[in-house]
Amino acid sequence: MLFAPKNAASELASVSLKPLWLLAALTPAMAAQTTQSAPGFLNGASLEVLSRNFYLNSDYRSPTPAGKSYKQEWAQGFIASFESGFTPGTIGVGLDAHGFLGLKLDGGKGHSGTGLLPLDDEGRSEERYASAGGALKFKASKTTLALGEMTVENPVFDTADKRLQPEYASGLLLSSREFEGIDLQAGHFSAFKNQDASTGKGDFSGYGATTRHGAIDFIGADLLSGQTLGGALYASELSDTWRQYYANLHTTLGELFLDGNLYHTRDDGKAIAGAIDTTAYSLSGKYRINAQAFTLAYQKINGDTPFDFVGGDSIYLANSIKYADFNGPGELSWQARYDLDLGTLGIPGLSFMARYVTGRGIDGSHAPQGGAYNPFDTDTGSYRPQQGDGGRHWERDLDLHYIVQSGPAKDLSLQLSHVTHRANSSQAGDDIDRLYVVIQYPLKLGPF
Repeated sequence: MLFAPKNAASELASVSLKPLWLLAALTPAMAAQTTQSAPGFLNGASLEVLSRNFYLNSDYRSPTPAGKSYKQEWAQGFIASFESGFTPGTIGVGLDAHGFLGLKLDGGKGHSGTGLLPLDDEGRSEERYASAGGALKFKASKTTLALGEMTVENPVFDTADKRLQPEYASGLLLSSREFEGIDLQAGHFSAFKNQDASTGKGDFSGYGATTRHGAIDFIGADLLSGQTLGGALYASELSDTWRQYYANLHTTLGELFLDGNLYHTRDDGKAIAGAIDTTAYSLSGKYRINAQAFTLAYQKINGDTPFDFVGGDSIYLANSIKYADFNGPGELSWQARYDLDLGTLGIPGLSFMARYVTGRGIDGSHAPQGGAYNPFDTDTGSYRPQQGDGGRHWERDLDLHYIVQSGPAKDLSLQLSHVTHRANSSQAGDDIDRLYVVIQYPLKLGPF
């Protein structure tokens, strides 16, 4: 068995994550001990401006609530990112900052709503939107504490970068590499900026859970990073909603890479989303043969509610892919994937990927009545579960990605992706064909 026994998760459940945030009280003391040396601040600092041109077309083959047969938007974005060094001294001080500007190129009221652009009160795509934020950071030895708005990346809370603008979260993040081979991380975040928002006062919504009611806390570690055998252990708490625990084990055996992921989620506090008791896991194997790679993956969700998460990429299960996550209650899914590096055929920087995932056995009819996954419908006077019994669906993804390797346009990238998803009524997903065209060019200024 790849994972820790269930009683390990129950023991962790008795430990509150909230005392970790007493670390924030140390911030004034840290600041008082720092020096204001500009050379240290600028030493190693970097500035990058990423130009991102994004076209997204969603062709619906089944009726949508908005009555739109398709959604289509085209936009240009600019993402500026600055990362400073640290002032000298026992505790160094630095600053990370970011700014964003998004411009509509196409997106009328009749086909708006892809997530590229915010919508006005009439449902039209806004002509432009902008945002900015940053985080103050303190470093002692190999430990860094950041406070402010930032992106976050770990298995229990991961802000996404899937549209024109990345998601951002505001709070504090502690990162430490004091111990060889162990990357520790702890965080507390209470404000959230969605991919199509200008302010950090929004929320990240899952299938029933949401950050609207409070904050998310987490602690965990990546173990034996970069070695043949590695893993990870994390725990998170979404205010008055759930506690979630994660374990990973992975290994490389020659040309074979094996990966296992396990989540366990239990309702907590006021249980705003209702009663939850869900275990989700995936197992995958990837085998490389020269320029080709073949992947097979198995995923299973045990419980009466979906495997839920907040933050667009906070799901490290193998079959969470481009459109669907295959995380319905009771769902079992399989994946077959093929990768090809066409550089070996004389086109350096060009890669191709194709995958197919099928899921079945979904049964949402037993979700607790009155909870977020089976709410009471006042129009019909009955409970309305998100998914029925006997749900099944499949998704096929095709992806072609090219990165210019040299010359004036070095690092310019072009990505073409096509997604097809089909589902029955019990799965309750969309029958959709989706086309992505993304052109990106990073302009790097620094290090200084």
